[in-house]
Amino acid sequence: MARFLAIDVGASTLDAMFLDSDSGDQFKFVAKSPTRTLAERITTCSDSRILITGRQMGGGPVTEAIKAKTRQCRVMMTRSAAETIHHRKERIKNLGVTLIPSKAAKGEAKKSNTSCFKAGDIVVEDILAMLKSMGVEPEIDFFGICVQDHGTPKGKISSLDFRHQIFKGIIDRDPRPSAFLFEADRIPSYLRRMRAVAMDAKGIPSGKIYLMDTGMAAILGASSDPSAKGKRSIMVLDIASSHTLGSLVLDGEIGGFFEYHTSAITPEILEALIIDLAEGRLSHEGIVSQGGHGAYTRKAVGFDAVEIILATGPKRRILRGVGIRGIVPGAPFGDNMMTGTAGLILAMAGREGVSLEDDEGEKGRNIPGERG
Repeated sequence: MARFLAIDVGASTLDAMFLDSDSGDQFKFVAKSPTRTLAERITTCSDSRILITGRQMGGGPVTEAIKAKTRQCRVMMTRSAAETIHHRKERIKNLGVTLIPSKAAKGEAKKSNTSCFKAGDIVVEDILAMLKSMGVEPEIDFFGICVQDHGTPKGKISSLDFRHQIFKGIIDRDPRPSAFLFEADRIPSYLRRMRAVAMDAKGIPSGKIYLMDTGMAAILGASSDPSAKGKRSIMVLDIASSHTLGSLVLDGEIGGFFEYHTSAITPEILEALIIDLAEGRLSHEGIVSQGGHGAYTRKAVGFDAVEIILATGPKRRILRGVGIRGIVPGAPFGDNMMTGTAGLILAMAGREGVSLEDDEGEKGRNIPGERG
């Protein structure tokens, strides 16, 4: 018996899934993302001083809210919280943010007209309240969180190029999506957002904590859809609120992938990406030059050899304008919104040797991407 809790921290929503491998109980929860929640609180505060402590979290809306507030009032941040904006001090200061030591923050918080906020992707009180609302005891055997972490590069390499280097290095060593799953105490030092999340996650009673990249969790989750069962050449598309990810999965291994900002993608661009991914024509440099996030090609089979194209994600309606026919709506673990959490649970179960029931209720389902 194992009790899993998986949380996918996205730009728009926080998706959570609880699974008891023994009883088969499965509960889900979708809430507003922490970055949207904090951004709204910052935007609506009226004090003349803002103090933000805590740890690095997903930027996006929070960064934009801070930018706007620096033109209206004094914004102070501790160094750990300010990494939400950027890892370079000069970039943070150029926005008009005042960096202060953590010890000094306690004194600043006591001053009048000061609104205090805490940054972080995991709010322990909220997670415990979520579990209570689902009727779940907070003691978890395996607690997994997936986030997008570009990594903190040294030197002047761009965050997109650094992320590409990280991904290429991991895939070349082990092309299974589950290779992107890290135990909390084994997260590389350059994945500072993941390490920050792992620190906050310790507030949840759990036997073991895992972190995983959101995109790779989505690949693993989408490829577990029942429609893909028995197929060796699969293409998965996860069209999420912030990023669109496509991957060619060959016998459970990553053949290649692309990542794009969903707001910048059109049906025409997506159609070309799908075909070029299958044909092996994508390059990281080419995708970045077009305004995309990145890409990597390891193996190709040709578009005609792809047995199924599965689409998940809240923005997959964009596919209505794509000229490719036969794209199948995916729902791993029975839910279109739970692609990342499904992949995270599968990765943890595979790593821990825990057998999960398949959709027919049979024990011992093979975990996609895991051998042995």
